[in-house]
Amino acid sequence: MTNKHTTLERAIASIDDGAVVALGGNTLHRAPSAAVHELIRQRKHGLELVKTAGAYDVDVLVGAGVADRVSAGFIGFENVFGLAPQYRQAAEQGRVQVNEHACYTVITALRAAIQGVSFLPIAGMLTSDLMQARSFKTVTDPYTGREFAAIPAIRPDVALIHVHEADVEGNGRIYGSVYEDDLMARAARRVILTCERLISAEEMAQQPELTIIPGLQVSHVIEVPRGAHPCSCGDLYSYDHDYLAEYIAACNTPDSYRSWLDTHILGKVVAQ
Repeated sequence: MTNKHTTLERAIASIDDGAVVALGGNTLHRAPSAAVHELIRQRKHGLELVKTAGAYDVDVLVGAGVADRVSAGFIGFENVFGLAPQYRQAAEQGRVQVNEHACYTVITALRAAIQGVSFLPIAGMLTSDLMQARSFKTVTDPYTGREFAAIPAIRPDVALIHVHEADVEGNGRIYGSVYEDDLMARAARRVILTCERLISAEEMAQQPELTIIPGLQVSHVIEVPRGAHPCSCGDLYSYDHDYLAEYIAACNTPDSYRSWLDTHILGKVVAQ
């Protein structure tokens, strides 16, 4: 048995500046927030973020200067708080490279990486502005002559995923919506897993069908209760409306945002 249990500090320290980092969860739900905060505390920089639909996680990383490239289909706080203020401002000012996708093209790009091919074809996008905006190429079906959009693979260097339960070998369980987390785990070169609760390998083995993230893909496991906060985590807790409202308000000026980062992230000591 390989024990991959470690501290959040050590796990995040293993990520190189400039890495391509996939973030699990979806919008305000089960984002790897604890890992995101540690990226900021360690002052990582030059990251490319990969996400189908992001919110707080992508926004705070861009605002803190950790990420300068984002490949995603949507970044926003749903109908609750609207658009992502730091991400939008950085895009308008040219401080972040926006690799715009549809959510489905991110999924297709991950599937291409999983299958070990440089691209996969999809139907239904040939009239989209994304074809020109991203310079996506086309490919002709050799069997029918039909033309398809060819979506290049995305292979993250690491995927940060928060799950409900994991064992020390890195096997992870997600209860409820999986989103694209299983695809990210298989496409990435390795996975850093945070979990609400660390369970024994024996307990995990009793119901192997519940394992969503196989341990062979995981390099580090960290037990972080409420590790998705301020986002939700299945039926354990909902997103923190007051925290997010304070965050959105702090985005009004650079000084208030820096003060917010100092208070809520940079000044926090993580219990290991």
